[in-house]
Amino acid sequence: MTDPLAILQRIRDAPARPRPGERCEMCGEPVPDEHEHVVHTERRSLMCTCRGCWLLFTSSGAGGGRYRAVPDRYVALGPLSIEPGRWEELQIPVSTAFFFFNSALGSVAAFYPSPAGATESLLPLDAWDRLVTDNDLLQTIEPDVEALLVRRDAEHEEAYLVPIDACYELVGELRRLWKGFDGGTEAHEALDAFFSRMAERAGT
Repeated sequence: MTDPLAILQRIRDAPARPRPGERCEMCGEPVPDEHEHVVHTERRSLMCTCRGCWLLFTSSGAGGGRYRAVPDRYVALGPLSIEPGRWEELQIPVSTAFFFFNSALGSVAAFYPSPAGATESLLPLDAWDRLVTDNDLLQTIEPDVEALLVRRDAEHEEAYLVPIDACYELVGELRRLWKGFDGGTEAHEALDAFFSRMAERAGT
């Protein structure tokens, strides 16, 4: 007689199955829900990839720099060291934003969630340089594929170094739930849950 517990164990240990139609955008192989991403630096876009194709672009300079594998690094930075007035220099109108270095443009891009998706804010480069001077770990952010994710409001002051796809995951989730002027209850709860996941992944 088949052991039901053994069956459940096999189901639990089975590799994640791809959704119908979800395929690697490089080789066409099916990919599961949890899969790797590669950044197309010229198009400024994320590509869903299988593990094999992702590995091809983990080395610096692979693909002529056109493609870069998104790493899986999460680092809790805690409250950033920011001199009075320097956050205002970044000209971010909301409490949550992410920043990354765009190698194609040679500049730092700042984005924040909105009902329309990721809204870009023009960032004074000298203001970013001063922020990096105050926070040495920001110098280690990998261009195009990692970002500084910040949440600063009356109740929260936290920052993480995260993969860029995590930031776009947040943007997509908030866009889907956004209601009214400030996003509504569901969006705020989703934001809280997202930052809790970031803390867990960073080991805090």
